[in-house]
This record gives sequence, structure tokens and C-alpha cells, in this order.
Amino acid sequence: MQRETRSWRAKDGKLGARLTTPERREVLRRMFAGDDVHAVALSCGLTHRSVDRILRLSGGLKPRVRPRSPRQLSIEEREEISRCLRAGLSVRGIARALGRAASTVSREIRRNRGRCRYRAVRSDQNAYRRAKRPKPRKLEQHPRLRREVERMLKQRLSPEQIAARLKRTYPDVPEMHISHEAIYRALFVQGRGTLRKELARHLRTGRTRRHPRTRPKPTDRFGEMVPIRARPPEASDRAVPGSWEGDLIIGKHSSAIGTLVERKSRFVMLLPLRDGRDAQSVRIALTNKILTLPEQLRKALTWDRGVEMAEHAQFTVDTNVQVYFCDPHSPWQRGSNENTNGLLRQYFPKGTDLRRVTSRRLDEVAAQLNDRPRQTLGWMTPSEVLAQALR
Repeated sequence: MQRETRSWRAKDGKLGARLTTPERREVLRRMFAGDDVHAVALSCGLTHRSVDRILRLSGGLKPRVRPRSPRQLSIEEREEISRCLRAGLSVRGIARALGRAASTVSREIRRNRGRCRYRAVRSDQNAYRRAKRPKPRKLEQHPRLRREVERMLKQRLSPEQIAARLKRTYPDVPEMHISHEAIYRALFVQGRGTLRKELARHLRTGRTRRHPRTRPKPTDRFGEMVPIRARPPEASDRAVPGSWEGDLIIGKHSSAIGTLVERKSRFVMLLPLRDGRDAQSVRIALTNKILTLPEQLRKALTWDRGVEMAEHAQFTVDTNVQVYFCDPHSPWQRGSNENTNGLLRQYFPKGTDLRRVTSRRLDEVAAQLNDRPRQTLGWMTPSEVLAQALR
């Protein structure tokens, strides 16, 4: 069978390697299998930049392979039709030889330039092209659904949160239901860019394609501080509210914002640190914030091993809140806080001078995060969970 070649063009207008569709699929298959980009490029006779462009054009998503129905004529059957036509057999004779209906063979010959100019390879390629079904995506068919998805993306909700929230808001309206994968494909894959491309910047990572994620391995050292393994069971299993996780977000000129996340409800509080992020300033700001909470919400605090918590002993004396420290290089032990810090980077990107952020703005951002539905909370909001726990 003659190979079908097609050149692709990247965003920058440079013509890429002239590859067949199976060859491009092989490049993507090896990349998704974890092969090194340079090894893939060398084996395919490409540069690593060309391989990266192929991956970028796919949106980081595995291409879907179009299956061919066994009811359709195969390339072997079309070769047999071509040979039988050259031998002068009738349509019914060809049909009997193939075990097909005479009308099937007749239509195949008629739509591919007749008995004299019929060619098997060209006919097979034409049939494959005609079988394509550019079905309109659900976001294209339902403008109301598209507007809702765009609105929620602008509110910085993730596609998974959007999909779950729509099902909860419109339980009896199937037209308003969509999977998070369909939203990702509309954002990532250029050929299916149903949503405006600029909406991708509202995703937490700001990426335009998927990337593999890795986690650092924890170590077993904790020094002289109270380690996280000494934390009481009710704090570790999120059984009761009142256990918090804390950290700092660093901005331009060493400016910082303190973050506190309640483990059970994921309720967020933000601390302005205009006097700096030294141990004393952090202790004073943290103490003032913690003391605004009712006593039943002041049970424990988990922090990393940053120098800003050097005065943790005095903080415990002032608030009666014990501080527990994570193992070195183990941010996953404060997963709720790390996730929240990632969300906050949408509001305060790296390089922002956080000294200029007002307390009112911090309260607005915290309120917006506390009104976000969370999968881990059964798609309830942190405010709803915390209010329910307090009742």
C-alpha cells in the first residue's frame, strides 16, 4: 500500500519533517511511553525541537486511533477488485469471488472513477478520508454550556470542578453535563479548540499541554523539632476541625504572604507580612491570626522547616497551639497547604511585590478560595464544610 505523506506546520511557520501518519503516531507513542526526546528524535531522523513541536501540537494528549469497521472493504479486497476488473470479470462475478453483495462492488467501482481507471490504493485512501466524521463537539452544539464553562474557567475553577459542579447544579439537564476530559481537550488540542485559547491561562498550572508529574522522596530526619509523626491521630486523619497547615508564599524583593489551611475543611486564611518574613514578624502575624479563631479551631499547626518558624516555641506559649514539623524535603506531608499555594499563584504570580497587596485583597482571595467546590469534600465548598463541622 502506498504510504500517505503529509507535512505539518508548526506555529512559528517552519515546515516540519515530512512524516506519514503512522510515523507521527509512533513518535507520540514513544514519547508517552517515557522515552527520551533526543533518543526519539535520533531514531526518527528529526531534531529534538521537531519532536517537541509534534508533542505540542497534540496538546500532550494521546491521539485517538480510528478503527476500521470489518464491514468496510479492506485494501486486500480492493486489490482483488482491481485484478478482477483487469481480467474482465463482471460485477456479479467479482461479488461472488469476494463474498460481497453485487451492489457493494458496483458502488465501489462507480465512486472510484469506473472500471477503466479503478485503483485499489487510491480507492482505499479515498474511503478512509470519506469515513471521517468531524462530529461537532458538545461545547460547539450547546452555547449555554460553553458559556457556563467559560465563566467557571474565568473564576479559576479546574475542569474537574466544573464538570462536577454542572452535574450538581443541573442534575436533570443532560445537555449541561460534560466530562472534564472534554474540557481539557478543547483547551489543549489545537484542532479541537472549541474554547478560546486564552482561557488556558486560567488553569492553575497555566500550561497548554499535559506534563508528567514527579514527587520528591521524603527523608527520615527531623532534628530537634517536634516531628509530624508525633501529631495526634485526630489531626492526622482529619477527624475533627482545628488542625492547620501553614507556609509562606514568596514574592519580589523577598516579600511574602502567610497561608493557613484547615485540614478537615480546607478553609483558607491569609496573613499579610509587610514587616518582613523573619521569625519574629511571622510569629506575631501568625499569633494575631490564630487568636481570632474560636478555641475549638486551635488544636495543631503543621509547618515545614523554614527559618521563619524559629520562634515556634514562643508561638506555642502565646496560643497554646503545638507546632509539628514535616520531614525534610517532604512538602507532600502538607498536601492541603501545597495545593492551596498552587491555587494562590494564580492570584499572586511569581515576581509579584506582595508588600503592595492589601489586607482587603487577601480577604477577597481567601473568600473566593473558600467558595470553590472541592472533589475531596464531595464537591462542597470549604466554607460549607467548616460551618457544618462547627454546628
